[in-house]
Amino acid sequence: MAHLRPLDPNFPIERQVWRDDAAFMKRQPGFIATQLHRAIGDSPTYLNYAVWESTAHLRAAFTHPEFRSKISAYPSSAVASPHLFEKVAVPGICVA
Repeated sequence: MAHLRPLDPNFPIERQVWRDDAAFMKRQPGFIATQLHRAIGDSPTYLNYAVWESTAHLRAAFTHPEFRSKISAYPSSAVASPHLFEKVAVPGICVA
């Protein structure tokens, strides 16, 4: 059986502030949904994606003073790599 090991053993995901951040984001205008994924196997990687009505809504939430103040609660070992994506239509497979 695989052993799951957090990136920072002293601060596993269960103790981290993602839940609080997600709850904050859910209250923001334009928020649609979010989902947290954990990598399979021994990887300590987590992926969170969120769906917003627009880039402007996302930008407003990320620059909100309450959210900005929460960033300091993350451990120094946490690494975030935010990136914006848009849905792509593939005929016969998926819609945009």
